[in-house]
Amino acid sequence: MTQRIAIALALLTGLGMIFIGTRFLIAPEIAEAGFGIHFNEQGDYSFHYIKGTRDLFSGIIICLLIFTRQTKALGLALLAGTIIPIADMLLVLSKEYNGIAQAMPHITAIIICSVVGTILLITQPSHKNETTPDYQKNKALLS
Repeated sequence: MTQRIAIALALLTGLGMIFIGTRFLIAPEIAEAGFGIHFNEQGDYSFHYIKGTRDLFSGIIICLLIFTRQTKALGLALLAGTIIPIADMLLVLSKEYNGIAQAMPHITAIIICSVVGTILLITQPSHKNETTPDYQKNKALLS
């Protein structure tokens, strides 16, 4: 049950990353305000496109790992990926016009990624009707 909840949270995180990445690519100024920074781009949205591509990629990877049932790889990806919201939070907090309210989405992502990643790494996968390894099943059939 714990693993299912962790996977559901990871899926929501992946879908959220896809949304955020897409928003940075399609509506960069709106996404910028939601991110917690003010960037004087003067028509150059390079930063936004870089961030959008990074977030879109991260969300797709998370979803692909879920859909291919790679729970250990998903756990490792989430734990390693925690560096992204940590760096983002530090960037947001480095601006004097921001406070804890602007950092909360990043803090939430840090907590979710680290907790869900850890849960996925320490829990055993639950495969119904597959409690015996394939080699033992084959050996039993040949006997």
